[in-house]
Amino acid sequence: MALNRKQAYLIMIKKGFIAMLPLNLAVLPWGILCGSLAIQRGFSILEAILMPALIFAGAVQLVVIELINDNVPLATILFTAVIISSRHFLYGLALRDKLKNLPFKWRGSLGFLLTDELFALCGERKSLQGKLKLVYALSAGGSFYFCWLLWNIIGITAGSYLPDLTNLGLDFAIAVTFIALVVPTITNLPMLITVVIAGFFSVLFKLANWELGLVISSLIAMFCGYLMANRQARLAIKRNNIL
Repeated sequence: MALNRKQAYLIMIKKGFIAMLPLNLAVLPWGILCGSLAIQRGFSILEAILMPALIFAGAVQLVVIELINDNVPLATILFTAVIISSRHFLYGLALRDKLKNLPFKWRGSLGFLLTDELFALCGERKSLQGKLKLVYALSAGGSFYFCWLLWNIIGITAGSYLPDLTNLGLDFAIAVTFIALVVPTITNLPMLITVVIAGFFSVLFKLANWELGLVISSLIAMFCGYLMANRQARLAIKRNNIL
């Protein structure tokens, strides 16, 4: 039996929520950590809630909370936030061709919800093509936003009544989440090289206390992956010419 438009939308909303559900649960410790840290660093309850509601970026929240607590100048805080979030610029470029002809309400909504998790779900070539897939992406991203805000609120409540939660190692959830996002994308040699080199140099620069080490290691890794992809393409052309 054919579905009407409303039924089709409801099915895609359900699918988007279910697809994002494991990641919604995976960031629970991370959200609790962000919320509790804000309270323990002297933020008011309103300020602690506005952080996830407006920023919607866990790594930026953690860093900005600490910088504000240390009375760092505003320019430094803004520059640091831009550097940490710079990967979202690449996400936007990757999805630009798929979204550029859509009305602003779609582009604005998906742009705000475009986290690492949503990009992992919608970064494939055939994603975001058609109204149903857009509803799917909006449902996935919206459910993640709601859960992230909810986990932060739980952390805010816990931070008001419990000891310092930063000593419980909840920040390990950050690494676990990104590992879960990255591993399924390693489907070819260029991607494998990119991941291995990014991991190696990020650790190396961290040990060397380089402030921009993460950004530099990412650029090096992407360049190496690009070189390998080009090499494979040239070899494929040579094999085709021989045949």
